[in-house]
Amino acid sequence: MRVRDIMSAPVFAVSHVDTLKDVEKVMEWRHVRHVPVVDDQDELVGLITHRDLLQACVSSIAEISQREQDALLRAIPVAEIMKDAVLTVSPDENARDAAALMLDRKIGCLPVVEERRLVGILTEADFVRYLLEILQ
Repeated sequence: MRVRDIMSAPVFAVSHVDTLKDVEKVMEWRHVRHVPVVDDQDELVGLITHRDLLQACVSSIAEISQREQDALLRAIPVAEIMKDAVLTVSPDENARDAAALMLDRKIGCLPVVEERRLVGILTEADFVRYLLEILQ
């Protein structure tokens, strides 16, 4: 089985010039925890996770209004907090090898790239979905 057989595609990505508020909206809208970051040619340049977003937010115990929090998120470009050293896989890679890499590195996703272009994303949820299919 290949990565392409279980990956999620199309994948929703943001640009490095988008803001953290844009990332928050994508995560809420698509119910995802990982958002790839691409350049103008759809080439992967980074990754931002829900954990990254939470770390950039002001704590809920701080005395700051939602309006102020939203303004802060709109002021921070994705490029400031994205991870730019991202492990990736090819759509033709063996899915078992990709799973082993995710377990070994303790990561929740692998962007799927073909000729440097983002074509999908492989997440823990994709493996759980596949497991449910084969257990039926």
